[in-house]
Amino acid sequence: MIPSSQSALTWQDGVIPVSTRFDDPYFSKNDGLSETRHVFLQGNDLPARLTPGFHIAELGFGTGLNLLALALIAETPTRFTSFEAFPLASDDIARALDHFPEARTIATPFLSAWEHGQTRFQIGQVSAEIIIGDARETLAQWRHKADAWFLDGFSPAKNPELWSPEILHQVARHTAANGTFATYTAAGHVRRALQDAGFDVTRRPGHGKKRHMSAGVLR
Repeated sequence: MIPSSQSALTWQDGVIPVSTRFDDPYFSKNDGLSETRHVFLQGNDLPARLTPGFHIAELGFGTGLNLLALALIAETPTRFTSFEAFPLASDDIARALDHFPEARTIATPFLSAWEHGQTRFQIGQVSAEIIIGDARETLAQWRHKADAWFLDGFSPAKNPELWSPEILHQVARHTAANGTFATYTAAGHVRRALQDAGFDVTRRPGHGKKRHMSAGVLR
């Protein structure tokens, strides 16, 4: 079975899961699916860049909403790897995804696999693997390189370990030539760490009420 962080979860307005460990919601209160599309898909110029075998990696799997948003647009075989230290129970994920009917309609294979402790599964054209454990250890051991990164950990102010210079250097080390990243945060220390790691970083308009986000390409 996949270890669950169920005891560290509360619900805002009955629909938005909030981590009590990090005091942060799992997705935006202002339409999380729309934010995913703006930040992670558009931020990495997807689906225009998707070619057979394109590999996307992610820090912070959460409810799997980013994966499902990707599966909704992927029309060619795509690989997806996500690193998650505190996985949610399948019942909690299903409850959260009920808030997004479009994503929920394709989530059954994922939820079924997750309920049975499987961390590798297929959704449409996307072959997904979720690596459970502390990314400070698991990412360094990973043997692949991603063409695009979704940097979606909890807020840097509340989860600084996942935004440390060491982690972001590992992100760069595991990025293919001309690979990209996108993230909802525009925190100065995060942008500087990504620049130091080897990315050309730009600040872009954020989603909804967020003024800015960040994106970049590996030099």
